[in-house]
Amino acid sequence: MNYLLTHSTHPSAEEIYTNLSETMPTLSKTTVYNTLKLLSENGAALMLTIDENKVCFDGDITPHTHFFCTKCGRIYDLPQSSFAKEIDAGGHVITEVHCYYRGICKNCSTELK
Repeated sequence: MNYLLTHSTHPSAEEIYTNLSETMPTLSKTTVYNTLKLLSENGAALMLTIDENKVCFDGDITPHTHFFCTKCGRIYDLPQSSFAKEIDAGGHVITEVHCYYRGICKNCSTELK
């Protein structure tokens, strides 16, 4: 959890394992995967499925939106969209909202010019 709270890069389980195993040689990938699953199931972390190639995690559970760059693969935090707060749920009980955008980030779009 501390890794997620101190690294706002939206890391994958593999990235977390690679970085933590340097200082924790007995750490197993299974422990990382199980811990991330437990954190996300209990609302302590967000599981992001924006990238079709990997699942990423976010320690920031406050309402916010994500932007996924299809060129570099980086995920950025954006302020919460207002439409998510104003939706008429038609009597349904909303327990989660997942909102993200896909496109080219400002760093990659500058490189294209």
